[in-house]
Amino acid sequence: MTSMQKPSPSIAPIEVLPPHAPLPAYYGDEVEHDRFLRRIFDDTAPDYERIERLLALGSGPRYRRAALLRAGLAAGAQVLDVGIGTGLVAREALALIGPHGRLVGIDPSPGMMREVALPGVELIRGRAEALPLPEAGSDFLSMGYALRHIADVNAAFAEFFRVLRPGGRLLVLEITKPAGPIGTALLKTYMRTVVPVIARIVARRRDTAELWRYYWDTIEACIPPESVLAALRAAGFEDTHRHVELGIFSEYTAVKPA
Repeated sequence: MTSMQKPSPSIAPIEVLPPHAPLPAYYGDEVEHDRFLRRIFDDTAPDYERIERLLALGSGPRYRRAALLRAGLAAGAQVLDVGIGTGLVAREALALIGPHGRLVGIDPSPGMMREVALPGVELIRGRAEALPLPEAGSDFLSMGYALRHIADVNAAFAEFFRVLRPGGRLLVLEITKPAGPIGTALLKTYMRTVVPVIARIVARRRDTAELWRYYWDTIEACIPPESVLAALRAAGFEDTHRHVELGIFSEYTAVKPA
């Protein structure tokens, strides 16, 4: 008589956590969502930094560098920048890690990565939810203003945890809807009316105005900061914090246990 083997315990799949509800004004389902994002970012990449400099009044580099320092980025670090875009965060990270550091940038948009003019940076096409990298290979992981554009926050944070070394540090920069109704109304007016007008004036592509309108709609619909912090903890991160500048610029930081 043969002995019966006990079945292996099943592992419950991680619950999908979209960063915001679907936005039917731009796409119908996740397939259309992915296609929309690739088109909008590929097409607007040549104008992206020009408009960002105008909107931030030149303060963007200083803020990004300060945020990286607050998150613990140090000289010599091996950095992974997820959603590198045109390299706005990566540029400041390179200055901080120095010649003995290394930076790899990942983005799903070939158009955006073509605008990255940073010597020594390795560029890889890929998505946050399925990073094409081995585990435990990075000291520091950054993601600048791309959380609202991914499909699954839980899957992305699980991947961030996987590729960081024990003791590795994480920084997620994002724009968050203001807490009060007045601040929300002001920012909405700015993002939905003023910014698209500026984009139409200075951009070479008409799609750029659509991108900035989409930016506000994702900000308004995005999951609250408490959900982002909870997802980081669920992925295994410790020492999770949110630092806020000017009531809208959120810096989510966390550490992979040593």
